[in-house]
Amino acid sequence: MAADERSTDVAATRPRPSGWDPAAYLRYAGERARPFVDLVSRVGAEDPSEVVDLGCGEGTMTATLAERWPGARVTGVDSSPEMLAAAAASAVPGRVEFVRGDVRDWAPDGPVDVVLSNAVLHWVPGHERLLTRCAGWLRPGGRLAVQVPGNFRAPTHALLAELCLSPRWASRLADAAPRPDAVLEPAGYLDVLTAAGLSPDVWETTYLHVLSGADPVLAWVRSTVLRPVLALLDADSAAEFTAQYAAALRAAYPARPDGTTLLPFRRVFAVATRPS
Repeated sequence: MAADERSTDVAATRPRPSGWDPAAYLRYAGERARPFVDLVSRVGAEDPSEVVDLGCGEGTMTATLAERWPGARVTGVDSSPEMLAAAAASAVPGRVEFVRGDVRDWAPDGPVDVVLSNAVLHWVPGHERLLTRCAGWLRPGGRLAVQVPGNFRAPTHALLAELCLSPRWASRLADAAPRPDAVLEPAGYLDVLTAAGLSPDVWETTYLHVLSGADPVLAWVRSTVLRPVLALLDADSAAEFTAQYAAALRAAYPARPDGTTLLPFRRVFAVATRPS
């Protein structure tokens, strides 16, 4: 799930925004869970003892890792107090624990068998360095599994960036505009993981989410990419900005005759293994 990242050069990164709302994020829990499930299904570890989930969010999906690997101790790491408070309900003494940490500088106490990062690294500029550091935690035969959104050039993000950089908003929001290069292309992750001494399997998937309700695409992004933008505005300005963005999204993602709206969502995956 999403929850998000850090790198070795902390001063050079933009920190993950605070104030996550677990309830809002889970409005589309099924759609957001599917990439996590697809990623974990490709992790071939048979009997790991130490599993780490970086950016564990509200912990529901992290807890499923203990079901997948009954002999493993699972540690979920997140920087959001709100998400960790929700994750406490999924903790299992001795099996599943959640700790507060900034993934840019957090490190496990010793070698691990599986490191998972689902929908997190896009919050960390220069996260190639973080991937290299995570690779160094792995035991021989260990796996590093990563999923990042690959939609930073899609209308959801491009329209938001255009609005943030417009004359009306640039003085307050230019620094919050989504960057089209926030993640690498699949070949970029293959190169980074290979250079880190791992054997990577990299692929991409575009999900077609069928959304319903009023302004459903706006509802989708409100708890993710839009949230740090609105955090910089007062209530009246936030309402004005949201209305402009919602109108642009309705034009880019029109409702279909049955009232639903299609949201194509590209995601990039990688599972890399340290040779035994």
